[in-house]
Amino acid sequence: MLPEIQEYNNNQSEEYKIICNKLALLITENLPEAENKIWHRHPVWFLNGNPIVGYDKLKTGLRLLFWSGISFEENQLKAGSGKFKDASKTYNSIDELNEVDLLRWLQKSKEIQWDYKNIVKRKGVLELIK
Repeated sequence: MLPEIQEYNNNQSEEYKIICNKLALLITENLPEAENKIWHRHPVWFLNGNPIVGYDKLKTGLRLLFWSGISFEENQLKAGSGKFKDASKTYNSIDELNEVDLLRWLQKSKEIQWDYKNIVKRKGVLELIK
């Protein structure tokens, strides 16, 4: 894990730190080809420069965000607001984290991608790339 991501995780309260470390481990293991870094102040994984998955701490809990998640057609993922294709799952306890679901979503994140990398060039228009 990158030191910056470990630092982000370490700055969370104990329960959220456990969730962050588990998410980082599972994401890294299942997206080994992905680049990861702190982006907009939270951990994000990219495939070919396109953001795929990340997590951040909100008032409501720890949000796991899939940039193309609305297209996964998964009831457990909550659609984001606005014109983007994101969907997320919020955790408040490590017991809420279902690894089988997470691994399925990570697989879908490789197979279904909207092109966020070029959204500015396309003046806010998203195109499906996978």
